[in-house]
Amino acid sequence: MDDKIISKYIHYAEKSLLIFIAFATLFATAQEIMVLIENKRVLLADLLLLFIYTEVLGMVAAFYRSSRIPVTLPLFIAMTALARMIILQGKEPSDLLYEAGAIVLVAIACLIIRTRPPEKFRANIDE
Repeated sequence: MDDKIISKYIHYAEKSLLIFIAFATLFATAQEIMVLIENKRVLLADLLLLFIYTEVLGMVAAFYRSSRIPVTLPLFIAMTALARMIILQGKEPSDLLYEAGAIVLVAIACLIIRTRPPEKFRANIDE
């Protein structure tokens, strides 16, 4: 097969999967909102989960528009997920320190990525 045809099929498969992920995320969000309505109560863990869903939708939108995911978006999702995990689970103090340390490491990675010179880390696809 021609490389252009293969590339075209991959492109359509990618867009289709992005649309599926977006709809699945919207469905999960609707389910969570229904649980909140049934419980008549909103907890911080619930808000963090909704925030994670919002970040996933933002990542899908960014990838759909540009075919690139800003590296910091998954890192933000990871920090939010770690914070939610800390809130939901009763932990030993040492475990709590490890998880908080993981959040700090991810935050430092975000800081490094945001302050790096962009031209030093571009992929050369033409090579």
